[in-house]
Amino acid sequence: MDDNLQAIRLAAMNYLAMREHSAFELREKLCRKFTNGEVVDAAITLLIEQRLQSDQRFAEAFINMRYRQAKGPILIAMELKAKGVTPDIVEGCMEALSLDWTALVHKLRLKKFGQSQSLDIKERARQVRFLQSRGFDSQHIRTAFLGECEGMDS
Repeated sequence: MDDNLQAIRLAAMNYLAMREHSAFELREKLCRKFTNGEVVDAAITLLIEQRLQSDQRFAEAFINMRYRQAKGPILIAMELKAKGVTPDIVEGCMEALSLDWTALVHKLRLKKFGQSQSLDIKERARQVRFLQSRGFDSQHIRTAFLGECEGMDS
């Protein structure tokens, strides 16, 4: 069993060396490779205790990556939930990182659609749907249509 634990720990370390993983994600990958789920859980618990795996660190890195890809907070939260990160961690990371979602949605709209002065209802609806699909909420989307965003550095 020790050999298995060491082999599983080594495989987990190799995954973590490439990028951060949530504990859930790591467990899924390791269970595809190893059959003993109890030993996989023990290895992950050991990595967490040694602070080599952290859902908090994973969430921060993931949020920053998706922010750079111009994804909104709703989409990011859904993706993190699917990766097994608890809502408390997601909410805490979103607040701690204090990212400017308003500026991001404004910049994204300008990049995708250009500076449009007057929009007909169909075009506005199309732009709103695009921004919603990127994970922005209605409050952020409304601000994207209010002319120049305050505090924008473009």
